[in-house]
Amino acid sequence: MSPASAARRAHERGFTLIETIVALALMGLLLSALASITAQWLPNWNKGFGRIQRSELAGIALERIAADLAATEFIPANRDSRRPLFDGSELSVTFVRTAAGPNAGPGLDVVRLGETKDRGEFVTVRSRTRFTPLPVGLSLSEQTHLGDPVVLLQAPFRLSFAYAGPDHVWKSTWRNADRLPAMIKLTVRDAASQRVLSVSTIAPVHVQLPSDCTKPDGKCNDNNAQGATEPGGRDDRDRRT
Repeated sequence: MSPASAARRAHERGFTLIETIVALALMGLLLSALASITAQWLPNWNKGFGRIQRSELAGIALERIAADLAATEFIPANRDSRRPLFDGSELSVTFVRTAAGPNAGPGLDVVRLGETKDRGEFVTVRSRTRFTPLPVGLSLSEQTHLGDPVVLLQAPFRLSFAYAGPDHVWKSTWRNADRLPAMIKLTVRDAASQRVLSVSTIAPVHVQLPSDCTKPDGKCNDNNAQGATEPGGRDDRDRRT
């Protein structure tokens, strides 16, 4: 091979300085375009993923709350009362259920599900205490000291309750009733937009009357036959006629 041919082939191998600069410039433009596109869709993707994750956590919390409410027991405050210990409002509900948990022994718990403020934000908390009969004349809030708080829902979600008897008429409160509600509506809203989330549900209450009310028509035996009234004071027997 002649020296001239060898020099020409050596010149053809590799990139020239100009070609390298052009390639780097094109690569820079491509990376810049990719960065611009990523900067536009990545925050929306993160926001959507976070919304889905929060909705899933809210759904899990609602399942736990519904299971709690379904286990409500018809337990009077003391031997002189025939009404169940149950206090339901729009933003909280207090009831008695069988003790549940890894360290819970046999017995009953007073459970409260409701809103409280934590660092300036509303959170839904479950708290509990051991049930003991209340002295006559004392209210539930005066006698019980709840503990073991567990946060179930956090901002931006807010939980509200509604109650209905067998007539399926929803009420914002359920107090001093002679029976427990048949179902409790759990409504979860976005605090900013007030939009109702799809995870909202209805929790049926398995027990509404005392254990000695065993007849299929819902009438109670003996003295309890006079006590099955709705919160409005109308007797259950009159409602069915």
